[in-house]
Amino acid sequence: MPRARRTDRFHVYVVLLDDQVWNEPSYRKANPDKELLKPCLYVGMTGLDPDLRFDRHMAGVQANRFVLKYGVRLLPELYEVYNPMPYAAAQEMEVELAIGLREAGYGVWQA
Repeated sequence: MPRARRTDRFHVYVVLLDDQVWNEPSYRKANPDKELLKPCLYVGMTGLDPDLRFDRHMAGVQANRFVLKYGVRLLPELYEVYNPMPYAAAQEMEVELAIGLREAGYGVWQA
């Protein structure tokens, strides 16, 4: 594995959300093609370790409302391969990952 550069300190991450998030009108509206058996997710990016960022969400620190209320756990199998990366790449990857997961039938919220 190539050694990470000093600027490669940003990460994308995916949070599994409780299925109850589907009852939120804005989440449902953002995911009209969600497949019934696929889970609901949140995709984000951070300059922190994804575990620490998830803990901050759950503590209400700069938290996304869906993660704070419905966050279950991280799904590293969906994002570890991409991390770490430079800021611009993380910004782009956050959007691309969300689009790809949504196209695969997942419900996705990406802020």
